[in-house]
Amino acid sequence: MLWMGIDVGTGGTRALVINLKGEVVASASRPHPEISMPRPLWAEQWAGDWWSAAKAAIQAVLAELDTPSALAGIGLTGQMHGVALLDERGEILGPSLIWCDQRTQPQVDELNQKIGPERILRNTANPLLTGFSAPKIRWEQQQRPAEFARARHFLLPKDYIRFQLTGEYATDVADASGTGLFDVLGRRWSAEMLAALELRESFVPRAFEGPEITGHVHAAAAAATGLRAGIPVIAGGGDQAAGAIGSGLVEPGLASSTIGTSGVVFAVTDQPRADAHGRIHTFCHSVPGQWHVMGVTQGAGLSLRWFRDQLGGPERQAEIAGGGDAYDHLAKLAATTPPGAQGLFFLPYLMGERAPHLDPLARGGWIGLTAAHTRAHLARAVFEGVTFSLRDSLAIFRELGLEPTEIRLSGGGARSSFWAALQADIFGVTCTRLSHTEGAAYGAALLAMAGTGGTASLAAAAANCLRIADSFTPDAQRAADYTRRHQVYRELYPRLRETYRAIAALEAGPAGS
Repeated sequence: MLWMGIDVGTGGTRALVINLKGEVVASASRPHPEISMPRPLWAEQWAGDWWSAAKAAIQAVLAELDTPSALAGIGLTGQMHGVALLDERGEILGPSLIWCDQRTQPQVDELNQKIGPERILRNTANPLLTGFSAPKIRWEQQQRPAEFARARHFLLPKDYIRFQLTGEYATDVADASGTGLFDVLGRRWSAEMLAALELRESFVPRAFEGPEITGHVHAAAAAATGLRAGIPVIAGGGDQAAGAIGSGLVEPGLASSTIGTSGVVFAVTDQPRADAHGRIHTFCHSVPGQWHVMGVTQGAGLSLRWFRDQLGGPERQAEIAGGGDAYDHLAKLAATTPPGAQGLFFLPYLMGERAPHLDPLARGGWIGLTAAHTRAHLARAVFEGVTFSLRDSLAIFRELGLEPTEIRLSGGGARSSFWAALQADIFGVTCTRLSHTEGAAYGAALLAMAGTGGTASLAAAAANCLRIADSFTPDAQRAADYTRRHQVYRELYPRLRETYRAIAALEAGPAGS
């Protein structure tokens, strides 16, 4: 028996297939077009591009399989918070505002005033943020009224793929937790939040637990992809929950650090633990009966990609010439400088920031730059600044009584041994890497395995399929030094907060129009 996981990411869609031992027997990725950013802080994609990439990835994976008929289930995962609006025929109504879009501060302010921040926190266990789906839907109501008047359904990115595969309007409780419309404690849609936005319950998809079957591949999807009609499609989870499952975080105790375009630290709990200040997220986990806390750095891998694209010319040229990956070259460059980059700090707020500042107006930059600093120092400061930002969220976990003894790494931050060791030193906790680095798509496949009876539970699936490849123990001296440097890092945002607002005001004025 085989199981497929499909991950609708920001840059592309990935599909993979695993067997009962957890071995990846086939995988393929297909890119999405570049994110459309028609204005500063805007970020849009077309749902049709997700489906095109998914079809191509599925077809490529099936071509690698000797027995595609052995597929027993499909699990879905993907980028969270995006808003795909569909009409009564299931046709797409305009571009989808995705997770990193930051245009909706006026809608957040309006809903906070209308409902009240405390009631929102009570209803959803989280403050309302610009990145969440609810203010995006409100923006659509106000700014695209003609299109919204035709809207009958809202789907998250991975759930648009589900709709194309099965014809069902469905989601999972973990992904729904990031909409700002979901009762996280009750694991159901919040009637009060839906009413506040004047939305019928039929507008939102039905919410399932992660391993539950939500539908089956229908004939049209089978013809379009090469899949066998009738294969069960599992609810799955948002990319963070599924990625955590792919790292074995199926029971309380472990934490994870995942660095992709954004960066996330994540810990499983057996009861909801909400931060009274709303600095981190409390969401349902894709494991039934469990929750998780999560802190998000908006521009984690994005910061390194920006550096590569704008200042990494030699590294990109080396990659083009066949000399290895540009990111590996940047890590080697950064490693030539001492820890702390000789007093240089980088603030990774290239798309505003979520945890712990919840500030869409925050901007990135280097602080402490001198004539003695080189491009290598700049690069190291980016690696360190992103990791410092993740440590901000880890500190809040500790305030809530969660003290991880092991942090499992995935994403780009796991592929680089330099960055893996850096995370161990900055977090002050042993960090481990698994023998696979497949991330969210792998977790979606494990959910499919558990949901179709391949194993007795997700815990059994993780125990059977996952192996630790290596570990990184923090160096005591470097860890102590980074703790001191992190204290300086934490002082920078509060001192710059009003400056960010002054910059935003300048850009909003006549000269910036």
